[in-house]
Amino acid sequence: MAYDPYQNVLHVVDTAGKMLGYEPSEYETLKHPERELKVSIPIEMDDGSVRVFEGYRVQHSTVRGPAKGGIRYHQNVDINEVKALAAWMTFKCAVVNIPYGGGKGGIIVNPSELSKGELCRMTRRFTTMISPIIGPDKDVPAPDVGTNGEIMGWIVDTYSLLNGHSVPGVVTGKPVGIGGSLGRLEATGRGIMLTTKHILEKLGKKLSESTIAVQGMGNVGSITAKLVSAEGGRVVAVSDVSGGIYKEDGLDIPAILAHISVRGQLLDSYEEAGIKRISNGELLELPVDILVPAALENQINADNADRIQAKLIVEGANGPTTVEADEILAKKGIVLVPDILANAGGVAVSYFEWVQNLQSMYWTEEEVNSRLEGIMKRAFDEVYDAAQEYNTSMRMGAYLVAIRRVVEANKMRGLWP
Repeated sequence: MAYDPYQNVLHVVDTAGKMLGYEPSEYETLKHPERELKVSIPIEMDDGSVRVFEGYRVQHSTVRGPAKGGIRYHQNVDINEVKALAAWMTFKCAVVNIPYGGGKGGIIVNPSELSKGELCRMTRRFTTMISPIIGPDKDVPAPDVGTNGEIMGWIVDTYSLLNGHSVPGVVTGKPVGIGGSLGRLEATGRGIMLTTKHILEKLGKKLSESTIAVQGMGNVGSITAKLVSAEGGRVVAVSDVSGGIYKEDGLDIPAILAHISVRGQLLDSYEEAGIKRISNGELLELPVDILVPAALENQINADNADRIQAKLIVEGANGPTTVEADEILAKKGIVLVPDILANAGGVAVSYFEWVQNLQSMYWTEEEVNSRLEGIMKRAFDEVYDAAQEYNTSMRMGAYLVAIRRVVEANKMRGLWP
């Protein structure tokens, strides 16, 4: 049976709702997205032919504020994945207690197969198709897998032209020159680094004495590797779509980052004395202190969970560990810090960006990083305390905090009609 990430969401909502003592009717709405939009996106390709792409925008919840969540360009996008990612955004925003609900979007496309012109036309057409349901007070998209700040700039321009005036707050994660926030690019990785330090403190360990493996060297993984190594952590393995590299006494992270910053260059062409080529699967099973899965969902599952040797897992990607794997890891005594807490630095600074756009007043990078540190520490403490109080995992602790906030907000607003 094919992996369905939305079933993961339903399972966790049920479990957390029962642990909190709620009646099923009190959290039933959390199992159903408020709105699902599917669109067809016809594009004239560079050779004059027309291709029609399929796109989605799902708003899981707007009970605590506008929907918030990225837009993913990937060939494996499907509606269940988008629904699951939208729900995770609802809970992530609730964990860090910012006034957003959850949303997510995606287009079924391999962006590397499109020219820049084709990508731009597809983005602008998609923006036009979803424009009735997005906006600074409705639903605020952001970058995700396969999208970046440049694509967010095209969305801002298209949406602004449709509305007859500049609307920078329609998306976050855009370039600083058109209203983006300083510190946003590094925010998710910085949040992971801070969270890793927080959990190590609880475990009586130090980052400077730890070995780390990072799966995925996109924005999240590469910045995590950069920041944890700057804090003294020894990054011994990293990987991307082309495979991974391992070096027991530590990799040269600045050199790796310089190599992959060149468009088209992947890790398979990186050279460093003493490195060993490994697969993405092998990276997950290395004997390291800390594993950061920062690629895609469903990486740690029932098939490989019993071979995981890391003592601590800090989730950089959304949904990298399945429900079945969670149970296996718990039995092995592996501590896991969940995605909806660990990688929430990105949405926290997206919130700061949105606030700056609405106020037309901008902060320094130091102010952004300081505020982020405060939010991540408070959220970590609340999740850790909930996990201790209910004698459960950090993942369930995060969902207890999140689901309580969303259910209570639902109750305060009431059901109408």
